[in-house]
Amino acid sequence: MLVRYGQNAEGKQVRQALVYTKDEHKIALEKIDIEAIKIIQRLNSQGFEAYIVGGAVRDLLIGHVPKDFDIATSAEPSKIRKIFRNSRVIGRRFRLVHIFFGEKIYEVSTFRSTEDGSIGNKFGTIDEDVHRRDFTLNALYYDPIHELVIDYVDGVKDIRAKKVRPIIPLQLIFSEDPVRMIRAIKYAAMTDSGIPFFLQLQIRKNAHLLEFVSPSRITEEINKIIFSGHASDIVKKLLDFKLYVYLQPGACAFIDSSSKFKKVYIENLALLDKEVDAKPQIKQGECLKSLLKDYIRLIADPEGIPQEVYTYVYKECRHFILPMNPQRKELEFAVKSILNDLGIKVSMERTQVRPAKLGKQLKHRRKKKVKKQETQKDTD
Repeated sequence: MLVRYGQNAEGKQVRQALVYTKDEHKIALEKIDIEAIKIIQRLNSQGFEAYIVGGAVRDLLIGHVPKDFDIATSAEPSKIRKIFRNSRVIGRRFRLVHIFFGEKIYEVSTFRSTEDGSIGNKFGTIDEDVHRRDFTLNALYYDPIHELVIDYVDGVKDIRAKKVRPIIPLQLIFSEDPVRMIRAIKYAAMTDSGIPFFLQLQIRKNAHLLEFVSPSRITEEINKIIFSGHASDIVKKLLDFKLYVYLQPGACAFIDSSSKFKKVYIENLALLDKEVDAKPQIKQGECLKSLLKDYIRLIADPEGIPQEVYTYVYKECRHFILPMNPQRKELEFAVKSILNDLGIKVSMERTQVRPAKLGKQLKHRRKKKVKKQETQKDTD
């Protein structure tokens, strides 16, 4: 095992990180997307540090093939954009770069500083970036060129010990970002790891903070769960910690009042997990079926006129699945597919936007365009 040294505030040499060689970490290089390696090689050739980070490294260490490969680098977004023409910068406050290879998207982030705490947005160094990450098992950096794992926080030991340990102090970790509670549960379920007692206490104490998380972030977390291949285990743990009510309050109302509904709901998620494993490119609409199937079975009238039944059920499902806000076409697919499975035959073609609604949309766009032109004139 190698050691990476650095200097402390007094100028003394101190150990910063453990560096695991390929004989020690045993990561199989063939499990890594060749495009991810090419991105890192390209950044290195331009003089920048670059590593595979986060969940991908965790999955590789436990012998799994990661679904996504996120990359962290010392290059700033504008530099990354210049190096890769097949990329675009996203985000206003927290700027990232998406690099496109066919249908695959690789997310590249710049090392962040700890100057403004764990949620600031200033660029920094790798040894600062690691302390902004939430849990040790998710804070490892893998260099596929030299086949080295860089570990600043004993994350490798925690993965091997099956323990979810926070990096950020307990009194701050969830108040700064409540979504970290969902992640802690998710990581524990996905790696069959334990959650330390005091971390459990903080999750239960701070659960109510999830009420104030934006629908877009809730949608993002639910998507990660249903695409994970571990949805049933994750949801069971979220229910145990009383967190799932903030993700799917509609479903929880039925789960709390009916043990049968809960049993079938979890069974459907287990079937989804098998589908995800068998079909890596599964669409969101197919995953949504597992969240909606039992509810639709309760509210759909098998004797009704199919199109009227669909209109009613779609509207109810849009409300039921809140605060999640899936794309219209994906929710339409899920609802129509379930209705057809129940013997209520509806067309699988997309529902057209009503003329009145379309008129309102066009009117809104025209107003927006005029306002933009007026603003430009004022600026000129």
